[in-house]
Amino acid sequence: TPAGKPRIAIVSIAHLSDAERMFFVSLLLNEILGWVRAQPGTTSLRALLYMDEIFGYFPPVANPPSKQPLLTLLKQARAFGFGVMLATQNPVDLDYKGLANAGTWFIGRLQTERDKARLIDGLEGASSGAGKLFDRQQFDRMLSSLQQRVFLMNNVHDDEPEIFESRWALSYLRGPLTKQQIKTLMEPRKNASSAVSSQAGAKMEANTSAKSGARPVLPPQIRESFLPLRSTQPDGAALVYRPALLGCGKVYFRDTKTNTDTAQEVCSIAPLVSGPAPVNFEKAESVDLNIDDLETSPAPNASFSELPSAAAQPKNYDAWKKSFADVLFRTQKIELYRSPSLGEVSRAGESERDFRVRLQQRAREERDAFAETLRKKYAPKIAVLEERLRRAKQAAQREQEQASQSTWQAAMTVGASILGAFMGRKTVSAANIGRAATAARGMGRTWKERSDVARAEETIGAVESQIAELDAQFKAETDALAMRIDPATETFEKTIIRPKKTDITVNMLTLAWAPYWESDSGAEAAWQ
Repeated sequence: TPAGKPRIAIVSIAHLSDAERMFFVSLLLNEILGWVRAQPGTTSLRALLYMDEIFGYFPPVANPPSKQPLLTLLKQARAFGFGVMLATQNPVDLDYKGLANAGTWFIGRLQTERDKARLIDGLEGASSGAGKLFDRQQFDRMLSSLQQRVFLMNNVHDDEPEIFESRWALSYLRGPLTKQQIKTLMEPRKNASSAVSSQAGAKMEANTSAKSGARPVLPPQIRESFLPLRSTQPDGAALVYRPALLGCGKVYFRDTKTNTDTAQEVCSIAPLVSGPAPVNFEKAESVDLNIDDLETSPAPNASFSELPSAAAQPKNYDAWKKSFADVLFRTQKIELYRSPSLGEVSRAGESERDFRVRLQQRAREERDAFAETLRKKYAPKIAVLEERLRRAKQAAQREQEQASQSTWQAAMTVGASILGAFMGRKTVSAANIGRAATAARGMGRTWKERSDVARAEETIGAVESQIAELDAQFKAETDALAMRIDPATETFEKTIIRPKKTDITVNMLTLAWAPYWESDSGAEAAWQ
C-alpha cells in the first residue's frame, strides 16, 4: 500500500441491505484482484483478505457477482504474495472449487454429517493437489471426536493434522454504533477543535503594525496577491489585510548513492515589518498553499495595515528573491533511513514506520530465500544420512532375525542332546557327545549374533545423532538470520541529502496580503 495509507482496513457492512452488500463486496474484490495482478511475484505473504460469514458470496451452485473474483483470488493470488482467509459456520455454503484451493484448514465442531462429508471431500481434493495421500477414515474419526472450542488444523504442506484448543474468547463489546452514539462520542472533539487558535496568526500579529487604513497604491512592477479568505467572520471582528512576502519554489534532491531523484514544492510566508531589515526568511513559516489558490483582489469592506516603505520599491524584490533562494539552499534537506542489514534506503517523504513496514516484506523474502538455500545445502547430507539410517535399520532387523533363529536352533539342539542322553540306551555315546558339541557351537553363534544386533543398534543411534545435529545446525543458521534481519527493532542509519544551488528554482516571490479578523480581544488568521 502507498506510504501514509492504513495497513489494516476493517469494513463492516452489517447495516447495508443484501443488494448493497453484494455490490460493495463485488466491487471490493475486483479492486483487490486488479491490485494483486499489478504486484510482482513473491513467495512471502504480502497482504491478507479475511472475510467472515461468507454465506451467499461463494455458493456451490449459484453464480453471484462476488464468486468469480473470489475464486480467481483463491487460485492465483498466492503467486503474488496475497492470502485469502474465509470463515463460515456451514461448509456446504462454499463452492467445492474454492475448498480444493485452500491449503490451510481450521475446522471446529460440525453439526451435521453433510457438513462433515463436504469438508472431507474438500480436504481430499486439496491433499491430492499437493501430492499427498489422504486417509478419509482417519479424518472422519478426528472430526467426529472434536469437542467445543477444540479445532483441527490441516496444512497440506505438513505430514499430519494437528488438534488444538482455543482460548476463552467471549466478547462483551456492543455491536455497531448508532448515529446518535457517534455524535455523542465526537462532540468533545468538535468543541476542542473549535477552541484551538492559529499559531501562525500569533506570529504574524507580533511582527506587524496594528494600524489599518485604505489599500496602498504600488508601482505596476510589483505584483500583489491576496491569500484566500477561508474562515467566517466572528462577531464584532473586522477584516484587515497585513503585508507579507510569499515565496514559492521547487527544490530538487539528487543522489546516486541512495538512488534519490525527487522534487519538493516549498511555499513560505514572511511578515513585512518597518525597520532596516523589513523581511527575514530565516523565520518564514511554511504554508500549505498552491499558487492557484491566490486571489487577485481583496474581499469587500476590508482595511489594510501600513505597508513598510521598502516593500514599495521594485528593486528590493530581486534582492529578496536571491535571499529566499539562499535560505532554501541552507535550510532544505531530506532525511533518509538506511537499513544496514538489508542495504535498503527509505524513499523521500517516507516515515520511519512506513519504512519498517516495507522492510518487513523484504526481510521475509530474504529469510525465505536463505532458508531455501540452506535446504539445498543440507538436503544431500540429510538424504545420505537417511539412506544410511534406512540400511542400518534393515541390518539391525536382519541381525535380530538371525539372532532369534540361532537362539531357537541352539535351544532345539541342547534339548535334543539332553533327551538323547536320558532316553538312549547308553548315557555316554558318540552321538550324544556330538550333539552337545553342536549345541555349544550354536550357543556361541547365538552370543555372536546378539553382539551383531547391539552393534547395529549403536549404528542406528549414531546416524540418528548425526541427523539431529544437522537439524540443529539448520535451525541455528535460520535463527541467526532472523535475529540479524529484524526491521522492527533494527537501528537505522540516517542520511542527509541537501540540494545544490543549481537545483533550486524560485517560481514566485510576491507581495502577499494576509487577511486577519481583528477585534478588541486580538487577531485571528482568516486564511488558514
